[in-house]
Amino acid sequence: MALRATGGTSEGPEPGEPVTDRAGHVETHGVDHIPDSDRHGRPRSLFTVWAASNMSYLYIVLGGAMVLLGLDIWQSFAVIVAGNLLWAGVGYLATSGPSSGTPSWVVTRAMFGVRGNRFLNVTLGWTVAVAYEAIGLALGSLAGFALAEQLGIDVNTPVKVAIVLVTAVVTFSISVYGHATIMRCSIWFTWALTACVVVLAYYVLRHTDWGYRTPAATAVHGHELWVVLASGFTIMVGGPLSWSSGADYARYLPADASRKAVCWWTAVGGFVPAVLLSGLGVLAGTAVDMTDAQTSLRAVVPGWFYPVFLLIVIFGSITNNVLTAYSGGLALQSGGIPWSRAFTVIFDASIALGLTFYSLFVSDFLDTMNSGLELSVAFLGPGFTIYAVDILLRRNRYDGVALQDQSSHSRFWYWHGVNPAGAAAMAIGVGAALLCANTGIYTGPVAAALGGADLSAAVGMSLGALVYAGLMLRRRRATVDRPGV
Repeated sequence: MALRATGGTSEGPEPGEPVTDRAGHVETHGVDHIPDSDRHGRPRSLFTVWAASNMSYLYIVLGGAMVLLGLDIWQSFAVIVAGNLLWAGVGYLATSGPSSGTPSWVVTRAMFGVRGNRFLNVTLGWTVAVAYEAIGLALGSLAGFALAEQLGIDVNTPVKVAIVLVTAVVTFSISVYGHATIMRCSIWFTWALTACVVVLAYYVLRHTDWGYRTPAATAVHGHELWVVLASGFTIMVGGPLSWSSGADYARYLPADASRKAVCWWTAVGGFVPAVLLSGLGVLAGTAVDMTDAQTSLRAVVPGWFYPVFLLIVIFGSITNNVLTAYSGGLALQSGGIPWSRAFTVIFDASIALGLTFYSLFVSDFLDTMNSGLELSVAFLGPGFTIYAVDILLRRNRYDGVALQDQSSHSRFWYWHGVNPAGAAAMAIGVGAALLCANTGIYTGPVAAALGGADLSAAVGMSLGALVYAGLMLRRRRATVDRPGV
C-alpha cells in the first residue's frame, strides 16, 4: 500500500530512511523494538513534529480564558509560561526513545509491570487520547462548517457530515501511514501554519490594548487571585502533561543520538507555539470578548483573512490529532490488543469519529468531555513524573529487547505482573490530586477548603515522584544497578 506523500514520492526512500519506515508507505513497526539497522534521522527533526502538532487554535482559546478568569496581561503571560515550562519534561521523557528503541507505552512497563502497564495504557492512555481526538475533530469540523458558510455553501446536515468525514480521513490517513510520513508532512504543516499565524498575530497586535485593565466585575485580588492563578496553571499544564508519549517519535533515532538534543528540540517544538498562540489569545482578549474566540476574532481581522483563520483552525486540529491518533494506536497495541499498528489507528479513529458525530449531531457533550480532560490532569500528572524519575534512576538505560518480553519470566513482571512501587506511587499521587482538583464536574474536599484553588497538578506530580523514588531506591541494588533492568 503506497501513496504520494507530501514533500516526496513513494518511488524510493529518502537518504537514511529504512524500508520499514518510508514516507508514503505504511510503517511496518509498531510497539516492537526498532533494531539499529532501522534507526535513522537527527534530533532536530523533532522540532517540526512538535511544532506542527501544537499550532493549535485551542491554545488561543486557553489564552483568552486567562483574561476571562480575571487575570491581567502580565499575570496571564506568567501562568502561560509557567504551565508550558513542563515541555522540558516532555523532552526529557522523549530521551527514552533512542535509548530503548520502543514507544513510551512500552518503556512504562519498567515502571508499572507488564500487566499494570496494559491496564493503564488502555484505561487511561488510550481513553484520554481518543477523547482529545474527538474534541479536536469537532473543533476542526465546526471551523469547516463556518468556512463553508463563508464560501456561500448551504451547510445542511449532509454537508456537515461530509466535512467531518473529510477532516477525519485527512487526519487519520497520515496517522495510519505512520512515523516517516508524519515526520515529512510536519515540515510543511509547520511552515505553512507559521506563515498564517504571523499574519494573524499582526492583526491581533494592531488591536491590542496594552493599557488594558481588568473590569472591576471580573478582577481578582488577594486570596481569589491565588485561586485563579492555581486554576490557570492547572489548565495550561494539561497540554504538556498529555504528551508523555514523546519517545514514540524519537525511537527511530540512533541509540547514540544526543540526549540533550532530543530533549531540547522536543521541548522547544512544543513550548514555542504553545506560548506564542496562548499569548495571542491573551492579547486578543484585551480587544474582544473571547468567550467565543472563533466568532470574536472575526472583529480583529479583515474579511479576506477570516477564511484563512478558519483554515488555521482546521489544519491545527488535524496536525494535533495526527500525533494523538498515532500514539493512541500504539497505546492499544501495548495494552495487549493483537492488531497491527495501522489497524489500531483505524479502530481508534472510528471511535473518535463516533464520539464526534454524537457530540455534533445528537447531544452536545463537548463541555462534559472538556471538563473530564481537565480532571485527567489528576491522573496524568503522577504518571508523568513517575516516568521522569524512572529515567533518572535507571540513568536512561533501557533494554528495548527485554521490554518486549511479556511472559511471567520477564524482568518487568515484578509481582504478578505489577510493579508495587509504580502502582503505589500512582495510587497515592492520583488520590492526593483528586482531593485537590476543581473542575466543572468535580471539586475535591481540599480544593473546596482552599476556596476552589486547584492544586491537583502540583500535588499529584510531586507525591507520585517522591513515593516512586523512595520505593524504587529500596530495591535499587536488585534493579537499577543492573543495566537495562
